[in-house]
Amino acid sequence: MSFEAIMVVSAILFCIGLYGSLARRNVLAVLMSIELMFNAVNVTLVAMAKYLAPAALQNDISSVLTGQVFVVFIITVAAAEIALGLGIVFAMYRTNESVDLSEATALRN
Repeated sequence: MSFEAIMVVSAILFCIGLYGSLARRNVLAVLMSIELMFNAVNVTLVAMAKYLAPAALQNDISSVLTGQVFVVFIITVAAAEIALGLGIVFAMYRTNESVDLSEATALRN
């Protein structure tokens, strides 16, 4: 695949995730959409590390692994986000018997 094709796929994934996070009312669907946006960023970072690294530095292991290291950090942040998000979902369900975002203001009390 070419660099441009990978960037188009990544942009489409990000737009689908953005639409899903803005249009949905279910908390679980919003969390899945945010994960989709994280994965779009991961695809972009790996593609940039592969295609935009200078040809002279591609034999150097540190320049090749730069994108992959960023991806590992993003996956770690995504895992922490899901753990925190699921805790909030469980708290919402216990208080409201629903996971609708329009009822999320009840957690402020």
